[in-house]
Amino acid sequence: MADTPSILILHGNDEYAISGHIERICAGLGDSSTADMNIARFDGRLGLDFEALNTAINATPFLSPHRVVVLANPVSVFGAPRKKTIELQDKSQPTATSVQPEEEELADDSRLFTRKKFIDLLDKAQPTTTIILAEYDQLKSDHWLMKWAASNTRAGIHVYNLPKRIEMPRWIESETRKLGGKIEPGAAQRLSEMVGEDPRIAAQELTKLLTYVNYERPITMADVDKVGIASAQGNIFELVDALGLGDGKKAQYVLHQLLEDEEAFALWGMVIRQFRLLLQAREMLDAGATVPQIQSELKLPDFVATKVTTQAKRFSLPALESIYHKLLEIDEGAKTSQVPLDLALDLLVADLAKK
Repeated sequence: MADTPSILILHGNDEYAISGHIERICAGLGDSSTADMNIARFDGRLGLDFEALNTAINATPFLSPHRVVVLANPVSVFGAPRKKTIELQDKSQPTATSVQPEEEELADDSRLFTRKKFIDLLDKAQPTTTIILAEYDQLKSDHWLMKWAASNTRAGIHVYNLPKRIEMPRWIESETRKLGGKIEPGAAQRLSEMVGEDPRIAAQELTKLLTYVNYERPITMADVDKVGIASAQGNIFELVDALGLGDGKKAQYVLHQLLEDEEAFALWGMVIRQFRLLLQAREMLDAGATVPQIQSELKLPDFVATKVTTQAKRFSLPALESIYHKLLEIDEGAKTSQVPLDLALDLLVADLAKK
């Protein structure tokens, strides 16, 4: 940890890579029995208690030379400055809803003061604390947080974006080598078709495949077809079909079958991806898109595009937005160990099947 900048900004849409970077730093704290006492986590989407953050950042490490404080989604705390109101009316006759310049400036000054307070906290942080600011979207170079980091010698910036679909086979081959195994190019291509642009699922599948071949030989296309998530993906379609038809009994049966064959987090990634596709397809359908257009826009194989479109028609857009919001809540709960993921999936399916 001696070579790690004391303040790190990790940003981009590759949550798997960002999480991996965070976990490597936390692992550097040493013995897990005391490491957890030197790690504090906050999430800007849930609001920010500056006093609690200040205490965590400036606390003395416990039986360790370092502490780690992780603040996820820091930008959510502050939001964007409000744009100037353009008044088309005579300024001597303001409407009840118009924002007066004085009020607007006060609002912006208050927001800037909050940012300054946050930056001041970072500037004065104890050097024994590594502060990680994890933003799950790429920040522009002119963003206020990036401009501050660029001028601060204590800060380091790393961007992690999801590999594009065309890049996934090469990413899979590279990840396989990192895991201590080998994979044939054709097998990497086949696996990339199954997982799309989701590195987390790809890594989980690679671990399963390498265990299957016992790390003794390269993974083949036949291995991917036999052990990969192709069959699980088919069951995901079956699960969503049952939910769309309100068949709770079948939905629960399919879910339990999936949980027997798949690790909960791998299954969870597939569920999120499926409902993300349904939400996107439903939005496009409402805009008048055809199946070929949906296939092209979402970069899906023919049969997947047809299936996703059919399933999307069974849900209204508000229903899919509500489901996706529930998925985000479950995802947050799982990451903070509030609810076991398999139980959360069971409760979700039971709840959706009633509607």
